[in-house]
This record gives sequence, C-alpha cells and structure tokens, in this order.
Amino acid sequence: MNHMQPKLLALLAFTALASAAGASERAKVDALSPARLDGGKVRVTTTVNMISDLVRQIGGARVQVTGLMGPGVDPHLYKASARDVRALQEAHLIVYGGLHLEGKMVDLLERHPRAVAVTDAMPRAQLLTPPGGFAGVAGLQDPHVWFDVPLWKHTTTLVRDALTRVDPAGRQVYANNAAAYGKQLDALHGRVTALMNRVPKDKRVLVTAHDAFSYFGRRYGVEVRGIQGISTVAEAGTRDIQDLSEFLATRRIPAVFIESSVPKRTVEAVVQATRARGWNLKIGGELYSDAAGEPGTRAGTYIGMIEHNARTISDALLGRPAGNR
Repeated sequence: MNHMQPKLLALLAFTALASAAGASERAKVDALSPARLDGGKVRVTTTVNMISDLVRQIGGARVQVTGLMGPGVDPHLYKASARDVRALQEAHLIVYGGLHLEGKMVDLLERHPRAVAVTDAMPRAQLLTPPGGFAGVAGLQDPHVWFDVPLWKHTTTLVRDALTRVDPAGRQVYANNAAAYGKQLDALHGRVTALMNRVPKDKRVLVTAHDAFSYFGRRYGVEVRGIQGISTVAEAGTRDIQDLSEFLATRRIPAVFIESSVPKRTVEAVVQATRARGWNLKIGGELYSDAAGEPGTRAGTYIGMIEHNARTISDALLGRPAGNR
C-alpha cells in the first residue's frame, strides 16, 4: 500500500466513506442526533462558500466551519481530495446545496447520515426545471437557488434546526441568529429589486457564460441567456455563439458578463461575434455565480456577492462606465 499514489488513496477513502453511508437514504434534519462536543464547537463541513457563509451567520461562535470549495471554484466539476474526505468524516454536520449542484460528490453527500441539503428547505413548486433537466438528468431542477433571495431565506430555518439537533444547548443562539439574518435578507431583496427596476424592461437582458441566473431572472424581471447552458459540463458551439450575437446586436444590449468561476473565453467569443455585426458590445463586469468572492471581502459573503451582482448588472445595462459606478 505504501507505494500507491496519493490520488488512488484518496479515491479508496472516498469510496469507503460512501459505502459505509450507502445503506441509508439521505438523512433529514429531524433524523439528526446530538453530537458529543465535549465543550468544543460544532464542526460543520460545507461545500460552496455561500453555504459556508450561511452556516457561519447562523452558527456564530458556536460553530467551526470547514468549506470544501472556495472562491472561483466550479462545484459542477469539483472532485473531492483526501483532505476533503477527512473533513467529511470528522464533521458533526455536513451542509451542501443539493439538486446535483455538487455533481461529482452527489452520491457521497446524499448518502451521508449527517448531511443535509439546503434545497430540501425550499417549496418544490418554486424550483425551476430546465428543458431537458440539469446535468443530463431529465426532470432534475436547477440548483442555482441562491439568486432568488426570498427563496434562499428558507435555508435559514433548515440550518437553524440542523444545528439545534446537533447542539441542543445552542437552541436560542441559533434561533436569534437565524431571525436576525432573515431580516438582513429581506433588506437585501429590497435593494436588489430597486437596482434592477432602474433598468428599462427592454434592456433587462442578462447574458453570462452559463445559465446560472434563471432564479434571479424570474424574481427580478430579467431575461436570462446562458452561452453554455445551465451546467458548465456543457460546451457552447459555434452556432450558439452566432445566434446569441445576432440576438444581442438586434436588441442593442450594451453588455454581457463574465463569471468568477467559469472561463471567460466563450463570453469573449460572443463579444467578438457581436462586434462583427456592427454592434459595440462590451463586457460589463465580473459576476459571482457558483462561488462567492474572497474571504474577508464584502463579496466573500452571500449578501455581498448578490448585491455586487445586482449593482454590476444594473450599471452595465444602463451603460455606465465601470469607473463611475
């Protein structure tokens, strides 16, 4: 065994953990049991950094959060490392997105007895199902739920209850933090609504590398177009780029946007194709789609990333130069 490659060892550990948990279905919040904390903090392992921020907001000083995916990481393509496997094994609670957001980790996460998906908190009727499903799975809903702020607010209750199950002594702390954070999300929703309402309806068109913003479009009245489709697993073809460039030139949309977690080459190809049609399309800025920004920055929080996106989109579609925003 000592001559085996680290990647193979990680794969074996990953498989063993999945098999151990595979006898049971995905654990629900009410199936969680109190953890032995021994005076320490609740160890929570999360996937995308928007969820890491969510758990920190509600858990406060009672939790220690280990996030597997940081800024600029695409969860659709992410593969677990040996370090990730250890973080999952040692966690009192695992909080992930669900709906196949974490594509290559889905089997492990769904079977783990201490894992809960934040999308389980959301009314099924409010989830969007793209034509053809998501990630090649027919009927599977779009996992990019965080772009609808009132929909995302449902996660505060799920995380509050999950932490309370694991750490009953923190019940009041979690309840107070969840209520306070819910009010912050209500205020965020109001700000985002006002920012998007500044843009004339015929110019409210959001074009990005992949179609991660459908929930944003539905909630805030924006027409959304993704070059690659809903998952970054898909590839954009020449025909897709030409069709989109014709649409943008005809509608005279001033800007398209790159994403922090997706390569920008397809967006740049659309800009070039649109300019070839005589319309001076610009890149309006960088948006946070599948990951928030750097830790310690405003955009490194859920509220900060959403507000950054809304302001960037609104200003660019109004034709305001980046330096004057």
